[in-house]
Amino acid sequence: MKIRFWGVRGSIPVPGTHTNRYGGNTSCVEVRPRSGPQIIIDAGTGIRKLGKEMMQADFGHGNGICHLLISHTHWDHIQGLPFFAPLYQAGNQFYVYARQRDDTHLRAVFASQSEDPYFPVPFNSVKANLAFRELVEGARFEIGPVKVGCTRLNHPWIAMAYRLDCDGASMVYSTDTAPFTDILLEHEFIATPPVLGAPLVPEHAEKLRRMRDGLIQLSQGADMLIYDTQFTPEEYRSKPHWGHSTPYDAIDIALAAKVKTLVLFHHAPERTDDELDEVLAEVRSLTRSTGLEIVAAHEQLEVSLGAN
Repeated sequence: MKIRFWGVRGSIPVPGTHTNRYGGNTSCVEVRPRSGPQIIIDAGTGIRKLGKEMMQADFGHGNGICHLLISHTHWDHIQGLPFFAPLYQAGNQFYVYARQRDDTHLRAVFASQSEDPYFPVPFNSVKANLAFRELVEGARFEIGPVKVGCTRLNHPWIAMAYRLDCDGASMVYSTDTAPFTDILLEHEFIATPPVLGAPLVPEHAEKLRRMRDGLIQLSQGADMLIYDTQFTPEEYRSKPHWGHSTPYDAIDIALAAKVKTLVLFHHAPERTDDELDEVLAEVRSLTRSTGLEIVAAHEQLEVSLGAN
């Protein structure tokens, strides 16, 4: 399968001279199995450019089929969808997956960002056929030849990690998540950071342990792990309640799961290309003896895994 990165930033898009090499669009990753339908993970602003390319082939003629996996519905992971051209071509078929919510249907979440006065084109103007599938934690299913698994992450309003296995290879997409040590993030808004190092409520500690174990199990032996590394350790200490990790947290999970390649992802919007180079160089130097390969995601990075 081929994996191509279209958006690698977190929070907000940041085009500019200091982000040209890694790119300034928010999260979007394309997965193309050797056979079977195209898969897209997350619909940040990177999906706009991907959509323009897709319109040059079957999707431009209304003959396209695509499966869209959403990690969670925070804005930087869905804000590109209203600008995704294949949605406005009759005949195209999209299957949209995300975690089941108790308060509203998945379609309503997407429709709300296109409601007046926020956007001039309502969601019901979409001409493609849309089918929604709401997932529970731990769900396992198939998309053509691709086996998909998911587990929950430690993020406000709860994000999901996905594992895709096909063509003799495997990849895991794990963003957004905080570490599993200091704070349990669920449906409530936490206004102030916790005291780091303070004892956790036993119930929370056990839930975080199970969550970490679930992610390690999902990632076990994967060829590639794409992981949220938005924060430096200093930034995490001031904002642990924001639900993001550092490269060192990602390395901990990658080594525990014995993955082959770790991809740093969901880069902080204020991080310049040069600063990302420095982060990458530092973590590579620290893990040289482990055998773990580490790369930093950038737009248009394409990786082939398994048989293609």
